[in-house]
Amino acid sequence: MRKIELIPAIDIIEGQCVRLSKGDYDTKKVYGSPIDMALQFEELGFRRLHLVDLDGAKSKHVVNDGVLREICQRTSLTVDFGGGVKTEDDLQRVFDAGAQLVTVGSIAITRPDLYLQWMERYGADHLILGADVRNGRVSINGWKEDSDVQLTDFLTQYQQAGNRNVLCTEISRDGMLQGPAIDLYRTIMQAHPTCHLIASGGVSSIEDIEALDRAGIPAVVFGKAIYEGRIDLKKLKIEN
Repeated sequence: MRKIELIPAIDIIEGQCVRLSKGDYDTKKVYGSPIDMALQFEELGFRRLHLVDLDGAKSKHVVNDGVLREICQRTSLTVDFGGGVKTEDDLQRVFDAGAQLVTVGSIAITRPDLYLQWMERYGADHLILGADVRNGRVSINGWKEDSDVQLTDFLTQYQQAGNRNVLCTEISRDGMLQGPAIDLYRTIMQAHPTCHLIASGGVSSIEDIEALDRAGIPAVVFGKAIYEGRIDLKKLKIEN
């Protein structure tokens, strides 16, 4: 029986469900209404949704909390939200709109003191550390900037502080449908066996998901493979 948690992704630009390639906004492809997609995912048996505010990531403040609110009102999906969460006001708006978890990446790099305060105030179980990596370093601000922080140091710092949830995206694979960075995720799990790691980027088939499962990765986010018809959700046999 498959153990890995399956999490479909919806990325939003200007109220539409979109996908990018390697985080490049010029590669935007539109797939319709995020509300309709969320309803479809719930109907198919998914319990979790990864919702990304790409407008927010670009503008450095939350933009699409209205879409989040409607999805939370119209479905019973457990929604984790990311993109543009730069201030406590942003964070509170997202929780108020119905998100049960919030993915935070850039602030954990630029303001670690603030991220640690949020962990204490809101609970580490309600935050997901966004570890978007390119060439071994963590990228920030919608993947537009590369920090000087090495992924290994970044994860160790917050694992020691009590952060368990990690969403790791290998940027070079995101939206490319060329397979996930299994070796990277396996290395993370070996270094941090108690981490609830969510793999993201590159999933192109059910076989990719099965490979991540065999590697012991706890969860996977995937989107473009769904929208491009590479994964037949009816054949996925959702068990989580």
